[in-house]
Amino acid sequence: MKKPLLSGALLALSLGTGYAQSALKPVINQASDAIESKVIAWRRDFHEHPELGNQEFRTAKIVAEHLRKLGYEVKEKVAVTGVIGVLKGGKPGPVVALRADMDGLPVTERVDIPFKSKVVTEFNNQKTGVMHACGHDSHVAILMGVAEVLASMQKDLAGTVKLIFQPAEEGVYTGGTFGANRMVEEGALDNPKVDAIFGLHINSQTEVGKIRYRPGATMAAVDQLTIKLKGKQTHGANPWSGVDPIVTASQVVMGLQTIVSRNVDITENPAVVTVGAIHGGIRYNIIPESLEMIGTIRTFGDDQQALVHRRIKEISTNIAESAGAKADVEIGIGYPATVNDPALTDKMIPTLEALAGKDNVLLSPVATGAEDFSYFQKKIPGFFFFLGGMAKGKSPYDVAPHHTPDFYLDESGFTLGVKSLSHLVVDYMEMNSKAAASSTTKGKKATK
Repeated sequence: MKKPLLSGALLALSLGTGYAQSALKPVINQASDAIESKVIAWRRDFHEHPELGNQEFRTAKIVAEHLRKLGYEVKEKVAVTGVIGVLKGGKPGPVVALRADMDGLPVTERVDIPFKSKVVTEFNNQKTGVMHACGHDSHVAILMGVAEVLASMQKDLAGTVKLIFQPAEEGVYTGGTFGANRMVEEGALDNPKVDAIFGLHINSQTEVGKIRYRPGATMAAVDQLTIKLKGKQTHGANPWSGVDPIVTASQVVMGLQTIVSRNVDITENPAVVTVGAIHGGIRYNIIPESLEMIGTIRTFGDDQQALVHRRIKEISTNIAESAGAKADVEIGIGYPATVNDPALTDKMIPTLEALAGKDNVLLSPVATGAEDFSYFQKKIPGFFFFLGGMAKGKSPYDVAPHHTPDFYLDESGFTLGVKSLSHLVVDYMEMNSKAAASSTTKGKKATK
C-alpha cells in the first residue's frame, strides 16, 4: 500500500478553517511530480495503440479501470466509447468538470520513436496508418494523472469532480451526432449537474512550460461547403454550344474570396472560405454538364457565421445564373466556435499565472482550427487553454504542426498539464464555496 503524500492530520492543519482549497496546491504539486513517469508511460502506451473516433475501446477500458481503482463512480459507453468518472469531495461545493479527448487520426506516423504507432486500418476506402497526430494521447494521460492526484485528497475537496473522457473529437463518418455533442445529448453535464468545465489542448508549436489562452472566441466554428454547378454539356471545340460549369466554377471560387476581403469585418475576427476540391469532367475535349466543389468555412460567432453563409449562397447562385448555369449550395453545420466564458477566464487566469509564472501565460490570437469542446461551452461556462509541448529552444516554424506524420511532443510538459487542471479545480471550488457560504451567511442575517 502506498504511503499518503500528506497525513490526514497534517493536511487538516495545512488547510485551516473554511474552504481553504488553495492550501492543497503544494500537495498537488508534490503528487503531480511523483507520478510524472506514470503519466508519460500511459501516454506512450496510448500513442502506440491509437484508435479512431468511436473505436476507442481499449483506451476507454484502461481509463475506466484506472478510475474505479481510485474510487470514482464510473459510467462507461457514453456516446459509444466515452467514460465519465465522478469523485464526490468531503465538503459541499460546486461540480467541476474536466475533459480529455481520446481519438487518433488516419495518419501514418513517420517519427522514429520506440513507441511509434504501427496500427493500420481502412479509412474512407483507403488503407492508412493510425496515429495520435494531435496529442489526444497526452490529454488522456494527463487527465488520468489528475484523477489520481485529486483522489488522494478526496475528503478535503469542497465540491465534486466530474472527469469526461470523450470519444470522436476528430469526428466519425457514420452519420448522426458524435463526440462532445453526443456526450451532452446523453447527459454528460447532468447528474450531478456541472457548474463549469475546463479543458486543455497540448500544442506542438508552443514551448514547454508555457500556456496560451484567449477570452471569448478562441477557436473557429467549422462548416462544410458543397456547391454543385449544372451547365450544359458540349464539345470542347464548340464552347458556345453549351454552358461551361468549369469556367463558372472558376468565377465562383474568385467571387467567394471577396467574402473575407469585402464583407467580413476582419478588425473583429478573421474568417476563412476555402474551396478544397473541384470534381468535374472526364475528357480533354468535352465540356461536362456538371461539377462539384467542396470546401471548409471557418467563422467566429453566430452573426459572422450567418453573414458568411448568406454571402456564399448569394455569390454562388448569382454568378451561376449570370453564366446560364445553376448552383445548388449545401452548407453542413459542423462544430460551433470555441468560446471561453469571459468572466470565468478572467477569474481563473491568476491560477495559471501563479503556477506557471506570469511571463509564461500568454494571450493568443484566435485560432482557425476547430474544437468540439465548444458543445460543452454552449451549455455551461467553460475555459479551454493550450499547453506547451515543444522542446525548449526550438522554433515553432521548424517543428511539425498537428495532423501531420511528423507530429512530435516533448513529454516534459505533461506535469504542468496535471498541475494546471488540478489547481483550476481547487481554486474554482474555493471561489464558489466561499461565495455560497457568504450568500448563506447574508441570508441568515437578513432573517434575524
